[in-house]
Amino acid sequence: MAAKKACESFSKSFIEEVQKWGCMKQTGVSLRYMLEFGSKPTDRNLLISGQFLHKELPIRIARRAIELETLPYGLSEKPAVLKVRDWYLDSFRDLRSFPEIKDINDEKEFTQMIKAIKVRHNNVVPMMALGVQQLKKGMDPKIVYEDLDEIHQFLDRFYMSRIGIRMLIGQHVELHNPNPPPHCVGYIHTKMSPVEVAQNASEDARAICLREYGSAPEVNIYGDPKFTFPYVPTHLHLMVFELVKNSLRAVQERFMDSDKIAPPVRIIVAEGIEDVTIKVTRGVAYREVVFPKFSHTFTALPKTHWMNTQIWEQLIQ
Repeated sequence: MAAKKACESFSKSFIEEVQKWGCMKQTGVSLRYMLEFGSKPTDRNLLISGQFLHKELPIRIARRAIELETLPYGLSEKPAVLKVRDWYLDSFRDLRSFPEIKDINDEKEFTQMIKAIKVRHNNVVPMMALGVQQLKKGMDPKIVYEDLDEIHQFLDRFYMSRIGIRMLIGQHVELHNPNPPPHCVGYIHTKMSPVEVAQNASEDARAICLREYGSAPEVNIYGDPKFTFPYVPTHLHLMVFELVKNSLRAVQERFMDSDKIAPPVRIIVAEGIEDVTIKVTRGVAYREVVFPKFSHTFTALPKTHWMNTQIWEQLIQ
């Protein structure tokens, strides 16, 4: 049975509530605040965090559900996208149906519910990819998908919001961990070494290159291994991994049939006064990402012009 528009599948009052919450202003949460607040996960702080998410998550989820209904080029009507929309609407209903959080027992029940919401959305990325494929399949062959800026802008907003939602849920859930890893506050590592993360990401990327081509260029990393700053290691690992993987592939294919030795890929980690820059170079070509030290909120990603779909899809798993 074909999926229906939201107004055909849900009550009028429910859709009006989604519209109402989707018009509300969402609250940005800074890395500094997450660190300071999560450093003492007392019952009181967990209660406050739960009460905040009880109001904040419906706003963010409603916005995405509304946007999924109004996509251009008929993307909203594709079965896979309608399925994703229904997941968001189901999650919105679960959140709005949950009563006011008054004590720690309520907070624990709420935490279990948002864990289930996070699991429900695990397959959003492949489902959205399927929706895009369904769109491409029915498009006029003369239309180049890569030129559809509106679709790409939507995907950027959608994936960025998804990272924020999953970070907020994951951070709150992880604060319940009675035995957190050393130097970790939820998902955040307070003494993350970008050089160490880059080394691990490079090893993983080289392993894939070796598997695919039988050999792999060297990766040289420049930076102070003792330098640390607070960040989410898994996010940085995946970003550096994708950059290095693409650079290794480009170098390997360029020198595959050459008598010359393939030059190494270089990673430069530089600490600035207000930010940290990680640059991946292959010859004269380079890509870089800049991380503001503490001002970065999880409603956005680091300042960059290289983020591509592969990186988005990895980050938001």
